[in-house]
Amino acid sequence: MHIAAAQHGRILQPSTLKRMRASRQALHVARQTARGGARPRIALALAGGGPLGAIYEIGALCALDDCLQGLDLNACDHYVGVSAGGFIAAGLANGITPRQLCEAFIEDLPTEENFDPAWLMKPAWREFGDRLQRLPGLLGSALWAWGVQGKPLTHAFERLGAALPTGVLDNDGIHRQIEHLFSHEGRSNDFRQLRARLTLVATQLDTGEAAPFGRTGWDHIPISRAIQASAALPGLFPPVEIEGKHYVDGALKKTLHATVALDEGMDLLLCLNPLVPFHADPKARPGKRIPALVEGGLPAVMSQTFRSMIHSRLALGLKHYERAYPDTDIVLIEPDQRDAALFFANTFSYRQRRELAEHAYQLTRQMLRERQTELGPLLQRHGVQIDLDALNDGRRRLLQPSTRTPEAPPARAVDRLHATLDELQHRLRTLSAHG
Repeated sequence: MHIAAAQHGRILQPSTLKRMRASRQALHVARQTARGGARPRIALALAGGGPLGAIYEIGALCALDDCLQGLDLNACDHYVGVSAGGFIAAGLANGITPRQLCEAFIEDLPTEENFDPAWLMKPAWREFGDRLQRLPGLLGSALWAWGVQGKPLTHAFERLGAALPTGVLDNDGIHRQIEHLFSHEGRSNDFRQLRARLTLVATQLDTGEAAPFGRTGWDHIPISRAIQASAALPGLFPPVEIEGKHYVDGALKKTLHATVALDEGMDLLLCLNPLVPFHADPKARPGKRIPALVEGGLPAVMSQTFRSMIHSRLALGLKHYERAYPDTDIVLIEPDQRDAALFFANTFSYRQRRELAEHAYQLTRQMLRERQTELGPLLQRHGVQIDLDALNDGRRRLLQPSTRTPEAPPARAVDRLHATLDELQHRLRTLSAHG
């Protein structure tokens, strides 16, 4: 686990740190005095990362909720979410606690709020059909360009690329499921009816510009539709059409998009980023060393590439925040880059949800223990204290061992899904290894 203040990435001398902390303390006192002693303004920014990212963020948030007194994760002033982080942010803004998110997303509980993983795995039949209808016209155009206009064969048949689907999985279920979840009493699918500010960022496909759903001019779009757009990872899900424009994953532009909250004068910004590049430890004892990532084939190489790109942008973003918002404390929480469990997790296997969430929960608690001397004073000036009793309780867990019997019909259905997804992951790895 890694955590840093706004000085992320720099090694500072103790005397320099002392002066900077004193200066920050004076700034916070001055700001609160100017606001008449009002409580510090706290924002939460959640990056994306697919199902694995959501699992990690829920586990980490539950640890923060258990071990930090004075921090109400359902009472932040501004929530910013990108992709899978948008779902978590919207849930918190709607009053759903981290533990309730865990029950709905992590545990296979037979409740109406349980998120069945099957609705994320439905093929995008409508997209396939629409593209298939284009094929005859595109094929005729390609043949005309080659046979009549004399264009090179490869150039002519490039036109057939428009017949390929833009996504293989149907993401409309994301909108429908979340719309149902937020229709319950005390919740809302309308940005304008929330107590706190909520910004969900997508990317407009035709311009490459960020689309900050929830801000003025963008707040009339249903929250569930904004989450669907923000999580529309190209190639996996089709772009989402909203009012005649198409939107894809918000992470294409930036990793966090926290500027929208920082511009409002936050005192403390908590950032969660689930995706970090893997760093093999050559000093690990025999049996614990990870082989070269190239041995994992295309999935491992692409995962490392994507994570490295995302993380480098995040590092640049944090440096910008440090310069542009010097009076805001910024805390970044993310996995340790040497942690192989999260990097090599089988994201197709929902059987691992519980153990990965527990892993994130315990690692976050471990990080708080290791950094309590540094973090204690920083958090305390924002009214947040580390609960040492909860932190040092070795018996504390996020999830209790499952007591569900495999003979129960719902469990059998879930087990069949688990087996199917595990087999899919095995086949993908086999194809990559022999490709």
